[in-house]
Amino acid sequence: MQNTYVYQVDNNLYINLTNRCSNRCEFCVRYYDKPIYGDLWIHDEPTAEEVINILKEKYNLKDYHEIVFCGFGEPTYRFDAIEKICEYVHSQGVKTRINTNGQANEILGEDITARISKCIDTINVSLNATDKEKYDKICHSQYGMRAFDIMLDFAKKCVEHGGNVVLSVVDCIGKEEIEKAKKIAENIGAKLRVRELL
Repeated sequence: MQNTYVYQVDNNLYINLTNRCSNRCEFCVRYYDKPIYGDLWIHDEPTAEEVINILKEKYNLKDYHEIVFCGFGEPTYRFDAIEKICEYVHSQGVKTRINTNGQANEILGEDITARISKCIDTINVSLNATDKEKYDKICHSQYGMRAFDIMLDFAKKCVEHGGNVVLSVVDCIGKEEIEKAKKIAENIGAKLRVRELL
C-alpha cells in the first residue's frame, strides 16, 4: 500500500510524517470508520529529503496558502525533519503551520519552543478542554493528568519566544467551555480558534 506523505485540503498542502501520537482523542479522525482525507496511515516514516523531493517534483508551492504539518500522528515526534522541510518551504516564500497537541517537550525530552517558534509561522495547539480533568477524559494522553499542564506550558513558552500561537477547541464543547477557553488563550497571549467537529 502506498504511503501518503503529502495531501491537499482546500488550498493548503498537508505533510503527514508519522502515525505516532501521545494522545488518543475521542474525536480524532484517525478512528473514523471512513477516513475523511483518505488513508493516511503510513507504513514507513519519510525522511525530510523524501518529503522535500515530493514537494519539488509534484507541487508548485506558491499555488498554496500554507504548508501544514498534520496527519494521523503528532508531527513533533519528527521535529528534526520538520525543521529541514520548513527551511525548504520558506525558501520558496510559503508560510508554514503545525497542528500539534503541545506535548513536544515531553515527547522529545527537551524544550523545543524557541526552535519551533522560529521555523513555524503558525503554531496551532489543540487545547481541547479547559482543565486537566476534562482534558484527560477526552484526550487520554499517555502523560495522564499532567498532559494539560504540559500542553499549556508549551503554548505559553512558544508565545514568550515570539511564536504566533493559536489554541483550538472543537465547537461541540459548548458555549460556556468556549468562553473559558478564550480566557485561557488571553491569559497566555495566544489566539483562540473554534473548529467545527467534522
